[in-house]
Amino acid sequence: MTAEATEASLTRDRSSLRDRSGGGDGERPLRIALLTYKGNPFCGGQGVYVRHLSRELARLGHTVEVIGAQPYPVLDTDDAPAGPQASPAPGRVTLTELPSLDLYRQPDPFRTPGRDEYRDWIDALEVGTMWTGGFPEPLTFSLRARRHLAAHRGRFDVVHDNQTLGYGLLGGPGVLGAPLVTTIHHPITVDRQLELDAAPDWKRRASVRRWYGFTRMQKRVARRLPSVLTVSGSSRQEIVDHLGVDPGRIHVVHIGADTGLFSPDPAVAEIPGRIVTTSSADVPLKGLVHLVEALAQVRTDHPGAHLVVVGKRAENGPVATAIRRHGLEGAVEFVKGITDRELVDLVRSAQIACVPSLYEGFSLPAAEAMATGTPLVATTGGAIPEVAGPDGETCLAVPPGDAGALAAALGRLLGDQDLRRRLGAAGRERVLARFTWRQAAIGTAEHYRRAIARAGAARRAGGA
Repeated sequence: MTAEATEASLTRDRSSLRDRSGGGDGERPLRIALLTYKGNPFCGGQGVYVRHLSRELARLGHTVEVIGAQPYPVLDTDDAPAGPQASPAPGRVTLTELPSLDLYRQPDPFRTPGRDEYRDWIDALEVGTMWTGGFPEPLTFSLRARRHLAAHRGRFDVVHDNQTLGYGLLGGPGVLGAPLVTTIHHPITVDRQLELDAAPDWKRRASVRRWYGFTRMQKRVARRLPSVLTVSGSSRQEIVDHLGVDPGRIHVVHIGADTGLFSPDPAVAEIPGRIVTTSSADVPLKGLVHLVEALAQVRTDHPGAHLVVVGKRAENGPVATAIRRHGLEGAVEFVKGITDRELVDLVRSAQIACVPSLYEGFSLPAAEAMATGTPLVATTGGAIPEVAGPDGETCLAVPPGDAGALAAALGRLLGDQDLRRRLGAAGRERVLARFTWRQAAIGTAEHYRRAIARAGAARRAGGA
């Protein structure tokens, strides 16, 4: 089946999918509180998740109030912020701002707030944790969210936490006013271990341990959660292994690409030698340094090969060091702050999209690149193979952390137009069939209803 036929089939099935999800199944639409302590989609996958999931839940007829802190989410809303009392109308997305002290904002990260900025003891805790080298936001956001939800008891049918995993979210419906469902994209302990492995000395390792001190809280909270959603089978196993969560409480709901936005467009000219990748931070997890090293090798046979990185360049990080070492200053470009449309056109213009990560809990960049029909080179780190598919069929797959293997795959694709076309078309079909935000919203809503039913049964049993 072609990509166009698959897309048409999904469109024909829309009404039946709606009936399965809620809002069209004879049950009333749900009122959802979606919590995100860091929701800007340009800061990583959590923000992308909140934006697209909330939109598709609203399209299914549910009401979604996103409750977030800085950097605030970018949402497809009705442009009417939720007031302190009135609930938004069904089928709409609104944003309620629950501000932190924003201690890591640019251009003055790790700032000391003025006396007039302190509002309560949670603010003092936030500053004190930062001063001791820790990262306070998951804990302090959870405490503010707990207070907010308690003040609006009865407003929501379900509370959906997007990987805050803070102590403030424990206590069940009696405290939060509604049953809790939590998404864990992947355990942050994975990031912690990769940074520890890459640390050059004991001072850096001590700093990493202090910064990731919040993961001890997240592990304790995760073990007490009644319902956990995750985005891949790989992440599910990591949550069991790293966080000790009962596997019977963990459910996989794949996320996906916005296949209407991320789509092929023959009018966008392909730029010879262009390789595009996304890297939200210069950290070992993203594997960008290995891609830079691979680019240096590729340019021996393909001197026009160049890399465009969607993300911010760290001037003194390991990637910048590798670029200087290999003399690639003119062959690597970083772009940030671009619109969705500009991002899509950038991916369309590339001959190759690359995901060099050592680990991913899902890999939205892989799904989005495949949706545009751009051929993909990706590692086998974490859940990436679940998204990208079999080597040689829907992508070229290489071991994580292997610059030589990356270089060989990139060089092979740059030199074979027919292979690029075949992998691009097969990748698009795979995403349409498996990884769309509508399918993610339907699966998520089904778990909301199960959580609500479990909470109701427990309440009745307790009353009896």
